[in-house]
Amino acid sequence: MSNIFFNSARVLTVLAFSSFTAIAQTQKDSTTLDLEEAIIYSNKFKENRKNIAQQIDVITARKIAQVNAQNTGDLLINTGTLFVQKSQQGGSSPVIRGFEASRVLLVVDGIRMNNAIYRAGHLQNVITVDQNMLERIEVLYGPTSTLYGSDALGGVVHLRTKQPRFSSSGKTEFATSTLTRISSANQERTIHLSEEVSGKKWAWIQSITYSNFGDMKMGSHYPKKYPDFGRRSQYIQIGNNADQVVVNDDDRVQRHSGYKQWDIFQKVRFKPNADNQHILNIQHSNSTNIPRYDRLQDEKVFPGIGNTLRWAEWYYGPQTRWLSSYEWSNTKNKIADELRLIASYQDVKESRQQREYLAYTRFDSRREHIKIAALNFDLKEKWGNHELILGADGQFNFLRSRADRTNLLTRAITPLDTRYPNGKNEMHLFGIYAQHLVKINNGKWIINDGLRLQRTLLRSTIADNSFFSFPFVRIDQKTNSLTGNFGLVHNATKSVRISTNFSSGFRAPNIDDAARIFESSTVLRRLVVPNPLLKPEYTYNGDLQLQYKSQSLKIELTGFYTLFRNAIVMAPFQLNGQDSLLYNGILAQVIANQNARSAFIRGFSYKSVLGLTSQLSWESTVSFTYGRFKAADGSEKPLDHIPPIYGRSALLYNKGPWQGEFFLLFNGWKRKQDYNLDGEDNVQYATPDGTPAWYTLNLRTSYQLEKNLQLQVGLENILDRNYRYFASGFSAPGRNLFVAIRANF
Repeated sequence: MSNIFFNSARVLTVLAFSSFTAIAQTQKDSTTLDLEEAIIYSNKFKENRKNIAQQIDVITARKIAQVNAQNTGDLLINTGTLFVQKSQQGGSSPVIRGFEASRVLLVVDGIRMNNAIYRAGHLQNVITVDQNMLERIEVLYGPTSTLYGSDALGGVVHLRTKQPRFSSSGKTEFATSTLTRISSANQERTIHLSEEVSGKKWAWIQSITYSNFGDMKMGSHYPKKYPDFGRRSQYIQIGNNADQVVVNDDDRVQRHSGYKQWDIFQKVRFKPNADNQHILNIQHSNSTNIPRYDRLQDEKVFPGIGNTLRWAEWYYGPQTRWLSSYEWSNTKNKIADELRLIASYQDVKESRQQREYLAYTRFDSRREHIKIAALNFDLKEKWGNHELILGADGQFNFLRSRADRTNLLTRAITPLDTRYPNGKNEMHLFGIYAQHLVKINNGKWIINDGLRLQRTLLRSTIADNSFFSFPFVRIDQKTNSLTGNFGLVHNATKSVRISTNFSSGFRAPNIDDAARIFESSTVLRRLVVPNPLLKPEYTYNGDLQLQYKSQSLKIELTGFYTLFRNAIVMAPFQLNGQDSLLYNGILAQVIANQNARSAFIRGFSYKSVLGLTSQLSWESTVSFTYGRFKAADGSEKPLDHIPPIYGRSALLYNKGPWQGEFFLLFNGWKRKQDYNLDGEDNVQYATPDGTPAWYTLNLRTSYQLEKNLQLQVGLENILDRNYRYFASGFSAPGRNLFVAIRANF
């Protein structure tokens, strides 16, 4: 079946390219075929997309509503242009060009979400931004450190929330929007409500979204060679301080994977005159406990019991994110054509709670509380054919890490080793940058160039060194980084656009890289320890993009090659002369983050939109990535986080009140020999051969019942296939029926 799929993918590509000459459309009322909007905002200020050399994708508000995904992570998955890893249902870790987690920068409304404890493994922070309040998402591919600083090695996911609208009538106007969504695979129940008040000079928007996700049910059609792949045959039932391993009455239901989440959003916009604007932005996201589903599958040999499930409890505590920001913008002053100032504050709490089977005296709790203050100042000046953006920014991270062990029988609490040093932890970033654009020959040629200088300070102290007796009690790093970019755009004709971009990026080691202590794998028995000698990692990227556009066809083909220097990778390590230590009663191999000598990543992406009729169009995407690094012994090994080939192909219909799409999502094989066994690829949750190739067939449709009332119905994974995303310990949904109703008043 997989061969049939890949043959289909090849046919799709051939058909798209042959359409250059074979398809000619004359309908005036043609389906919209834009691969992206003409205007983008991720260049700090509003800019025409055609002037930017960097590859950029835009997910519009209309597309977000059409996809109507479970959360922001699933929204990104459904684009077919991004790979997203999941360790649990409440997780989503975007991958851009083989970079993931702390090497992909998340930005919301111009504010960095990445902080000092964003880990290099897998993250779930993107789901704390409510997709129902997003105006658009812009994805920037390749190093973007000139504009955004540290962490933008693979690219940037910029999430922009909705702007309150001013009244056009001069009177105060009111608008209400609601969304109700239910789905079958996890018994999802989502309710969203937003209220907007619009005045002539001020506007206000408020929203709340509540979601209840039950245990996820996987598909029933398993790969023939792996009939038990992912089955949840047993789970541990807890009651009255008594653990019991019970047989799952339906081994396709992933017991202990459900959770609840609520998101609150508020934005006030005030424009006293045509030249000044003030915005107050408040966001809050919270959840119940989120089970770490992949760890709940781990097994261990217990004396007198034998081999059985290891963890009775392993979950993330409520994932809490607060953000408040003030933004001032001005378009008339003596300094520049445009000015913008953003002051922000974030308060983030996360925790890890775990207890082994029958270990009633050892309930371990590790808690992190990080506060982040930031200030961004940017200006834009135009003269002749030139545009210049200058800026300065600073981010200040303050972390507190605590841990303890509770005896559930006596309620006695004792100290425990913390995930990060238990003393003072700070990380501060300061940067200045310049980004320049010049148009030559009436815009036929366009040059992009820029530079950034960044200073990073990291201080971390171990107040209690009794748990491991590290040969140091303080980690103190001061690093400087200089990065830049140069891009050239050639608008050869109205139909053909060629662009090339050379850019460098950096990521300064954060507290998670340099100072964390944790059990990386409970199956392979590995313990990660601090390494105070880490240095920043750098990428040097070159890419070439070809775009073709006609009335009926649009094609975008991009190839890239990235050199990765001082790459931070996990590798065997020694602590106090020992390569193994006892941790949680188990002898574990000592590993640590270390700077590899060199690595490279190369790949390509392809997108096309073909207009078949005035109501029917065909969209396709394919992405391929390959990465390797040189180990200390000179051998070449797979780089972790490299997804298999993946993509999407969709047939879209749009006529009158009806909208619909029939689409295919696919992933190719990720063979075991292409896994990084010392990294974060989670080979223990794959088959003995790796992660099998898969595809799903899906159908979504919507109907405008009335002017202000819309019904959406979808059937996902129609064939009920059983599959997992590469590096994921959580199986994807089986056949899933969802129904949603949108109303506007």
